Amino acid sequence: MHNRNSSPRLTPLIASQIKGLWQHTLLNQAQIAARLGELNQGRVSEVISGQRFPEIPPADPQAVRSYM
Repeated sequence: MHNRNSSPRLTPLIASQIKGLWQHTLLNQAQIAARLGELNQGRVSEVISGQRFPEIPPADPQAVRSYM
């Protein structure tokens, strides 16, 4: 259970969605964080830079379409 001030847990699926949104849209990191359930923008940055989940490929354009 999350407390009021925490972001949703970062999972491989969310990491894939982050990478897909970054690769296939013009959304910035803060916009991606907001679209994926109020994630912390820092977590989005860590995924995009490869610090977290470097082995996870980006979601394809069809998979991220619902977030656009």
